[in-house]
Amino acid sequence: MKFISAVLGMSAAAAVSMVLAPAMAQTYPERNITMVIPFSAGGPTDTVARLVAESMSKDLGRQIIVENVGGAGGTLGAGRVAQADPDGYTILLHHIGMATSATLYRKLSYDTLNAFEYVGLVTDVPMTIVARKDFEPADLKGLVDYVKANKDKVTVANAGIGAASHLCGMLFMSAIETPLTTVPYKGTGPAMTDLLGGQVDVMCDQTTNTTKQIQGGTIKAYAVTSPARLDVLPDVPTATEGGLADFQVGIWHGVYAPKGTPATAVERLSKSLQVALKDPNVVARFAELGTAPSPEGDATPAALKAKLESEVARWKTVIETAGQYAD
Repeated sequence: MKFISAVLGMSAAAAVSMVLAPAMAQTYPERNITMVIPFSAGGPTDTVARLVAESMSKDLGRQIIVENVGGAGGTLGAGRVAQADPDGYTILLHHIGMATSATLYRKLSYDTLNAFEYVGLVTDVPMTIVARKDFEPADLKGLVDYVKANKDKVTVANAGIGAASHLCGMLFMSAIETPLTTVPYKGTGPAMTDLLGGQVDVMCDQTTNTTKQIQGGTIKAYAVTSPARLDVLPDVPTATEGGLADFQVGIWHGVYAPKGTPATAVERLSKSLQVALKDPNVVARFAELGTAPSPEGDATPAALKAKLESEVARWKTVIETAGQYAD
C-alpha cells in the first residue's frame, strides 16, 4: 500500500508539474527581474548590460532592474546568482571572466560549469591597447620596444584581478614575453581616471570603455585586438598590423540563470534577449562603442554553453602558464 501511495503521489506531482509548466510559460514574468552585474556601475560590462536590460524589459513587459554586485573579479556577483532562488527572477550578465575565474580563483563558492542555466551570448567586445596621451612611443612596435627596454619603469593599469583589462594585460605581457608592473584598481573608472591623469602608463581595455577617450584624444591608442579595423576607430591598426601576430582577444558576454530555473523561463529570457539584440537602439549604441550584438544563433542556451566550456579550457592553459592566481 505504501508503494502504491508513493507511486500515486509521484504521479500526482508529475501531473501538477505538467499543468503548471504551460501556465508559467504563459504568465512569466509576473514581476520585475533582477539582473546582477558582477562589476561596478559605469564600467564597460555595466554599459552593455543596461542597454540590453532596457530593451528586454520592453519585450517582457516587466522591468529588469540592474544590480551591481562587484568584487573579487566578478565572482561575488556570480556567486550571488548561483545561490539565488531558481525561479527566473534573478539572472546574471557576465563577461569572459566567467570562464577565466574557474582557473584564476583557487576557491569558488560555485561550480562554474554546473551552477547555472544558460540563456545566450550578448556581444563580443574588442579590446584596445592604449596609453596616457603623452606616452613616448608612437606606434605599437615602438611601444613593445619601449616597454621591453624599460620594463621596471612602465606601469600597466587594470580594473582588478579577473577584470577584462587584467586578462588582456596578462596576454599582452605574455605575447611580448616581458613582465611589467601591474597596478590593480577597484573598477574600470578609477583605472581610466589615473590613465587620463598620467599616473599610470598603459592599459588594455574594452572598446566600450576606451572609444570615446580615443576619439577625444585624451588617451593614445596603439591597436585594437579584432581581426580587422573597427569602423568606429578606423585610424587605429589591429595588433596584427602593428606586429603582434595572432594577438586577438574579445571580451564576450553572456546571460545566465541559477541552476534549476524552469526551462520555460530560460526559453522566454532567451527569446527576449534575441529580440533585444535586434533592437535598432541597441545595435546603434553597440556600434558607437565599437562592438555588435551577437547573431540570433548565438543568443541561445546551447551556444553560450559551448562557448563557456571551450573558453574555460582555453584560459586554463593561459593562466597556468602565466602562474597568476587569485586567492
